[in-house]
Amino acid sequence: MPTYCIIGANRGLGLEFVRQLVASPDNTIIATVRPDADRADLLEISSPTTYIVECDTSSVPSVHIFSNTVARNVLSGADGPSTTKIDFLIVNAGVNGSPRDEDSLMLNPVLLSEQIAVNVVGPAKVLEFLMDRKALSPSVRVLNMSSSLGSMELSAQMSPRVCVGYSITKAALNMLTVHQGHDLRARGLSKAVVIAMDPGWVKTRMGGESAPIEAKDSIAGMLKVLHGLKEDDNVSFFGSDGKPRPW
Repeated sequence: MPTYCIIGANRGLGLEFVRQLVASPDNTIIATVRPDADRADLLEISSPTTYIVECDTSSVPSVHIFSNTVARNVLSGADGPSTTKIDFLIVNAGVNGSPRDEDSLMLNPVLLSEQIAVNVVGPAKVLEFLMDRKALSPSVRVLNMSSSLGSMELSAQMSPRVCVGYSITKAALNMLTVHQGHDLRARGLSKAVVIAMDPGWVKTRMGGESAPIEAKDSIAGMLKVLHGLKEDDNVSFFGSDGKPRPW
């Protein structure tokens, strides 16, 4: 029975991950929500093996509490530590606070800092604290939700370029992915694979109604990639279509 942990699962792509994963009763799902988030849709689709845990990735203390809760209350049995580990970690939580027409000569430092906290520091601490609590499988697959806007090569080809602050944080997340992939293996998880994923322009609250890709199609593609990952795919950047994306 594989165990999935989805960071940011109350709406959008995270909710669709849960919706598709609960279709199999063999899956154990840890779905995180911010303390103030509406979780009605998540509760409606949850299965008996779905655990909803609070986690605000903009707050390091919240991430720390989350990792302790998972280790003590979800992965441990009544008689002590369990052998259950997280097999798939999907770090989906993210925020785009950048105005679409923002450019590098008008960066709002407050908005940039807020986005860095959620999009970069949060994913870093989620993995760090789960690793510290020995909650990860030796062959864990980690998916960091990135964007084509985080690609140096693709951004250089865009005209006009948009949401520069958000783009900067996703480029930083890509670099974090590179380091995490090497660091997990150096710390003993020799078969771990860490990737960045571009979900495409998806019809969600963040993507908007004009987006051409339905959430169910993007998630189905990403799960196919995730389940097909090989050890040699460590430190890679993929699209939901399974094709490599340039860093």
